[in-house]
Amino acid sequence: MTGLASALRVLAAAAATLLAVTATAPVAQAKPEPKAPGEFVPLRSVDPTILQEMRYPTGHDFMGEPVDGYLQPLCILTRPAAQALHRAQLRLLRQGYSLKVYDCYRPQRAVDHFVRWAKDLDDETMKGEFYPRVDKTRLFADGYIAEKSGHSRGSTVDLTLVRLPARPTKPYHPGQELVPCYAPRADRFPDNSIDMGTGFDCFDTLSHTDDPRIQGVQRTNRQFLKKTLTDAGFVNLAEEWWHYTFQPELFPDTYFDFPVARRSVAGH
Repeated sequence: MTGLASALRVLAAAAATLLAVTATAPVAQAKPEPKAPGEFVPLRSVDPTILQEMRYPTGHDFMGEPVDGYLQPLCILTRPAAQALHRAQLRLLRQGYSLKVYDCYRPQRAVDHFVRWAKDLDDETMKGEFYPRVDKTRLFADGYIAEKSGHSRGSTVDLTLVRLPARPTKPYHPGQELVPCYAPRADRFPDNSIDMGTGFDCFDTLSHTDDPRIQGVQRTNRQFLKKTLTDAGFVNLAEEWWHYTFQPELFPDTYFDFPVARRSVAGH
């Protein structure tokens, strides 16, 4: 019994020492999420009339899943870019149209997600809609995916035009039949925008703003969008009819990584 009692005392002492060490050990603190600089604002705080159909928080994108960093369906931009969209919107409303944004500020972690997906050659879940004619091994070489995006600087936006009154866009259901993004408007995924010849994020040369194969109403619509935004101070990316950057950029060399969430721009 004496030996047992001695062993119990040793165990008790060891337990007390362990508890003391645990109590005094520093507790690892979760790293706080970065916040947006004060020059960033939610678009709705500048113009609540601009329609927002943010694609990357949903599963209806070229990856088929929500994108890292998009915690809420929210358009965030630098204030000058948001104000320029507001000026364009005022002009459009008088003509019976509205802007609709698909993507605005994009965190670097989202771009990193795109890169990981592009390197996974076995994942072609959404190929039938977004890149039917492009081999996935070509996404980097052909410029569809890159390790940096101007969106992360906060003055770039992906958008289209909607004729008013706006009809709701039919929701996407995962697993539904995919139709090529360049199919006739009546066949491809329904969007309440005017016909631009392809859907948003269509990885195809038909998405080039001035592609000569795009004619008639589709070409007119693209040029209408381009002129409206050019007059407001935006510059179009020639390879994507939906992609515009406000110039001059507030942060031409900075790629931010705060999440897309209201708390990132708290106070606006």
